[in-house]
Amino acid sequence: MLEIEVKARAGHQHVKEVLSGIGADFIGVQHHCDTYFNAPHRDFANTDEALRIRSVDGRSVMTYKGKKLDTLSKTREEFETEVDGGNARSILLALGFYESGVVRKTRRVFIYRNMTICLDNVGSLGEFIEVEITAESDIELHRKQIFDFLDRFGIGEKDSIRTSYLEMVLGQGAGK
Repeated sequence: MLEIEVKARAGHQHVKEVLSGIGADFIGVQHHCDTYFNAPHRDFANTDEALRIRSVDGRSVMTYKGKKLDTLSKTREEFETEVDGGNARSILLALGFYESGVVRKTRRVFIYRNMTICLDNVGSLGEFIEVEITAESDIELHRKQIFDFLDRFGIGEKDSIRTSYLEMVLGQGAGK
C-alpha cells in the first residue's frame, strides 16, 4: 500500500471550523510518542527511509516507511504491525539499530470521504495539518484530490512540507 500524504502548517482553530462545516467526522485525540531508529548498515537520513515505534494510549505500532516517491508530497510505501513496544525496541537495539530521535505530538483525527485529516501539535514546532489517502495506485489522482481539499484552507502545493517531524525536531537540537 502507498501512503499519499501532504503536510503543511495550519492554524487549527480555522481548520476545525471548516471541517465541522463540511461534515468531517471527528475520530478523537491521540497522544503520540514516536521513537525513530537508524540502521547499522545504512543511514536512513541519507536513504530517505524511516523506522519507528509509535506508542499511542498503551498500544505500540512499528512502521517502516520507504523512500518518498514524488517531489510534492510525502508519498511512500509503508508497512505497519502492532508490537510490544518494549520488546521491539530491545530487539532492534540487540540487532545494532540505534535510536535517532523522539517526537511527541498531540493529534486530532478526522475522516472526510476517503481522507484521514490529522491536526498535529508538535511541541515547539507548532501546528500542522496532514491529509492522507491510502491506495495501491493513482498517486497523481489522489495527490490532486488532497491539494483540492487543502485549497479550502488556503493551502497549496507551495505550502507542502516534505521534511519529517523528526528532521525538524533534530534541526532544533531537541531530538531526545
